[in-house]
Amino acid sequence: MDYKRSDRVGDLVKEEIASMIQRGEIKDPRIGFVTITKVGMRRDLKHAKVFFSMLGTPEERRKSNAGLNSASGYIRRVLAKRLKLKQIPTIVFEFDESIEYSSHIEKVIKDLKKESA
Repeated sequence: MDYKRSDRVGDLVKEEIASMIQRGEIKDPRIGFVTITKVGMRRDLKHAKVFFSMLGTPEERRKSNAGLNSASGYIRRVLAKRLKLKQIPTIVFEFDESIEYSSHIEKVIKDLKKESA
């Protein structure tokens, strides 16, 4: 398997951001209980799209997304101190709908099994 540098840096960024959230280093009250699911890093390592998931209403997700995006400058400064990189990527947060979609598919399959039984 070809494991690119952008993947390795993305994994490092994911771990650091997740630990910052877990330890409560980001103090924005809009951010609820979020989980960092993956980081999509561009090959040039200048831009990172950080995907998160959380339980809650769409309004709570929007608030958490806004809180995370407003904290991205602070997160970049902390990453600059912790990671030994020439350039710290710009960070954009986005809600990861894949988990929600997979639970929806699972529910549909269970409903189909109930109907056929």
